[in-house]
Parts: sequence; structure tokens; C-alpha cells
Amino acid sequence: QVQLVESGGGLVQAGGSLRLSCAASTFTLDYKGIAWFRQAPGREREGISCISVTDSSTYYSPSVKGRFTVSRDNAKNTVYLQMNSLKPEDTAIYSCAAGGCTSAGLTGSYAYWGQGTQVTVSS
Repeated sequence: QVQLVESGGGLVQAGGSLRLSCAASTFTLDYKGIAWFRQAPGREREGISCISVTDSSTYYSPSVKGRFTVSRDNAKNTVYLQMNSLKPEDTAIYSCAAGGCTSAGLTGSYAYWGQGTQVTVSS
């Protein structure tokens, strides 16, 4: 069983930055990566980034590539999502989940999820 807790969401103006954190109760071999998803009202959930916990692989969806950076601190069992140049269309609930990750994208199933954190970008 893995518990994930997100933090760092909030309200920011367009062009601003936020850093989300995803604290895991443990990094184990039960999963290979931590992914970030977001869901805006009336829209499907979108997988936007992931990072492997076993190697240096990362992935970004086209919608965030070049603006968001995912990283991890193994000593703290924490994954971060640095979000720069935020746009109003980035407004969503952001969640982290434990599952698969390769440089080609999010893979496999995600059995463990955090509760989500709201990010609101004003224009």
C-alpha cells in the first residue's frame, strides 16, 4: 500500500509559477514511476508528466512540455512538478499517482492516487 499526498496548489496569475509536491509513503518496486494528471471541469483527465523512480526517464505531454519540469527527491520520497509560464487553461485539479513511466509516456495502470490539489490560473 502506497499513500500519496499532494500539496502546493493555489491561485496564480497567468505567467506565474507554482511548484506541486507529491509525497509518497515509500518508493518501492511495486511501481516504476510517479505520474501527474490533471482534470479540468467538463474535461477528461489528462496525464501530463511522469518520472521513473528507477532511472532518469521523464515524460511530458505536448501541452506542458517546455513549461513544466518534473523531479524527484529519493531521500524525501517526494516528486515535484515545477510549473512555469502558467496559462488559464492550466486550471485544473492536479493529482499524482503511482504506476509506470517511460520517456515515451505514462504506462500501465495506476493503483495509488493522491487526493488532488487545485490549481487556478487567472487571466
